[in-house]
Amino acid sequence: ENGFKQAMLETINDYSKKYKLINNKDKGFDWSDLKEGLSVVLSVQVPEKIIAYEGQTKNKLFTQEVKVAVAKILTQQLFYFLEENQADAKQLIERFKLIKEAKEAAKKAKENTKKLKSAKSERVLYGKLTPAQQKNPLQNEIFLVEGDSAGGTAKSGRDKRFQAILPLRGKVVNVEKSRLQDLLKNEEILSIISCLGCGIGNNFNIKNLK
Repeated sequence: ENGFKQAMLETINDYSKKYKLINNKDKGFDWSDLKEGLSVVLSVQVPEKIIAYEGQTKNKLFTQEVKVAVAKILTQQLFYFLEENQADAKQLIERFKLIKEAKEAAKKAKENTKKLKSAKSERVLYGKLTPAQQKNPLQNEIFLVEGDSAGGTAKSGRDKRFQAILPLRGKVVNVEKSRLQDLLKNEEILSIISCLGCGIGNNFNIKNLK
């Protein structure tokens, strides 16, 4: 297994940099970028006298000679395959790049979620909201309005018992056409996330709705 991982990582990174599919200054892919959706069957015949297993369960081969041999052979063959099938190789590496970008966006989202929970961020972002009087989120409504002027009009005409008003500056960015890391730099989007209180991505929890 370790020999395969080593061969796969080195080959994909070396090939990507050789053909400038990724920036040479980039640290390249790591194993988590490559393993998503990957299924591998690796059959190796090992002389009994050098067989070694990992742990007491003996369900994983741990023979160093096998790792070295597998890494060497697969590195050669994988690189040859990529060279001979460059269209497929490019498509494969583009997929790895998308996975890597998604991971980085998720990491950024997690960091921003933590920031949202800080007292300072909460005061700044949540402070724009004119909340409803009752605290039951299942019965409340929130109106997103453009600007403080519209917000003032909406406040005067609302039923303050269950209607909240959140004024936003200008037209809200189109979330469908924007990357997550860009959205999380937008103060209006952060205001909406903060006021709803549910979090985002893997940290989303509808039970936290305010």
